[in-house]
Amino acid sequence: MAAASPQPMILRVVEPDQARKLKLSSRPASVDALINIIKEQLEINFDFDLLYEDPDFEGKLTSLADIEELPQKAVVHISLSQDSSSIASTVQLSDVSSPERLSRWPPGPFPVPIFAFDVELKLRDGNAEYEKNNTHLKLTRDLKHDILEKLSSAIYGFKAYPSDKEIAKAAEALVAKHPCLKEAGSETGWNGWKNSIKFKMGNYRNKMRRAGCQEVTVNAGKRSRSNPENESSHSNIKRPKRAEVNFLPNFPQGKDPSSLEQLRQTNVEEVKKTEKSLPLIRKMMETTFPLRRQTIVMSCPPVNELMDLWPLYAEFQRITNQNLPNTFYAELDRHLPRLMTLFRQKASKTGKTADALVEILKIHDEQVNGLLYTS
Repeated sequence: MAAASPQPMILRVVEPDQARKLKLSSRPASVDALINIIKEQLEINFDFDLLYEDPDFEGKLTSLADIEELPQKAVVHISLSQDSSSIASTVQLSDVSSPERLSRWPPGPFPVPIFAFDVELKLRDGNAEYEKNNTHLKLTRDLKHDILEKLSSAIYGFKAYPSDKEIAKAAEALVAKHPCLKEAGSETGWNGWKNSIKFKMGNYRNKMRRAGCQEVTVNAGKRSRSNPENESSHSNIKRPKRAEVNFLPNFPQGKDPSSLEQLRQTNVEEVKKTEKSLPLIRKMMETTFPLRRQTIVMSCPPVNELMDLWPLYAEFQRITNQNLPNTFYAELDRHLPRLMTLFRQKASKTGKTADALVEILKIHDEQVNGLLYTS
């Protein structure tokens, strides 16, 4: 009886800053052998462990201990080992601050924060009374101030400049969680809260501006009574685009433009090396991120100039807290059946584009059929 032919494998290797495709003619003998193949073919020169998206647990990451557990077509994630992570200690990066924002605006209902203990007690009693007698809570000036202050802080944690619709969502969520705050005679029950939150957000931005927060300080110096010649307060406002989360973060503690510029130059030299340290480069890119954003927001330089200043990668994830390759490939996989249908419809027509699509689809079908046959 003839021995079974080796089965090819297709892997998507997810690195800290990118994802790459890797085709293997056969299954490696062990996990260590697979790690050596990945190091050699993808030119990775640091130690790491492997995790894989386990189909038995809805794609959740699982440590790869046995090579036989890996499907023929799999997604593996590189996990830096302790030794690799310590490489970055050769440069003083201990003062790196985490991004000021770790989350995007929530897609569902706005998460109403927990207020101070005394405020929560009053709201609890007010909600109980409203449920029993449909009686609205009588708000004192201090109580309303405390609610708006905490709510504005929570909103600022997502966005410094929320849209009118987003403020409405926060007001609606507040009244839904604490029905005793509904406004009698209001069509929605929260229109007044919406206006109060909008006004409070302006005051909160002024407070953060005085504290030195860069993303609102950048819009200071507009026209005022003392400076009537300046541009209008509503013109040329620098604010995040739709998907941006970390628009203009402050410099890390203990860092200034001069020290970050030195680190940027060190980073450029590291990138030029034949045997570069990817964890070190990634760490330096994270540290110099505020300087890079300041240059982009304040100066708006052309892309080629930015490419000369920094070895740019992973910026999308730093700004939006989303992994661009993973997001793109996931959406591409989701839309692929429909796209293939459209391409085949286009290929059935005449013309140069249709002829080119026929050839591409022919190669695609041959590759898919070949994989199905060998497996």
